[in-house]
Amino acid sequence: MIVKEFGINNKEIIVLLHGGGLSWWNYTDEIKLLQDRFHIVIPTLDGHSESDADFTSIEDNAAHIIRYIDEKFQGKVFMIGGLSLGGQILLEILARQKDICKFAIIESALAIPMPITQSLIKPSIKLSYGLIHKKWFSKLQMKSLKIRNDLFDNYYQDTCTITSDNYIRFMKSNSSYRVNPNLSLCQAKVLIFVGGRERPVMKRSAKLIRNIIPNSQMISIKDYHHGELSMNHADKYVQYMTTLIK
Repeated sequence: MIVKEFGINNKEIIVLLHGGGLSWWNYTDEIKLLQDRFHIVIPTLDGHSESDADFTSIEDNAAHIIRYIDEKFQGKVFMIGGLSLGGQILLEILARQKDICKFAIIESALAIPMPITQSLIKPSIKLSYGLIHKKWFSKLQMKSLKIRNDLFDNYYQDTCTITSDNYIRFMKSNSSYRVNPNLSLCQAKVLIFVGGRERPVMKRSAKLIRNIIPNSQMISIKDYHHGELSMNHADKYVQYMTTLIK
């Protein structure tokens, strides 16, 4: 597993899991705000730019990260945050290792399978993959994903290196993931975020997760789109995090 580390050694450890098709720069502004107080660890999810393995499943990614935390940090960290695909991997981590962290932030994580969407992923990727290397297409994608313009170079460079097979695998996993029943045993204090402008299925997912995790709170942020909190509003993300850990 490839990881990037920031901040101060021997400080409390925060692990952040980026969204599908993104990378460590998903949290670039959070790093700036937190690196003086925490040790920040950002694994590269399998199948993404600079990763050392193809994507297989959400469950396999969760197992890899648990093993890394076991080996590097004696099985426990202070907080784990995850966006979208990273949020689903975090759900699986919390279900498999109930006391792996004290706090968790789950942002825009789909928890209700979408079989129709899943069936359309492979043909749509096969048709559009050739456009990924076109900058104009990447700019359209960024606009639809509400990613800031100053992250274009990172986004374009990384998306160009993801293979079509990996895109298909992680997008199919994203649309078919079912919550592990053991999530109800999670001992972390958890914040669950969903954007007010996200699809109804995302809002239903956030409510489902809140109902499963005992010590959790759901926050719907008006006028925010999918993943917009961590991507574009790091100051608010850190404010919420500070409130959570207090």
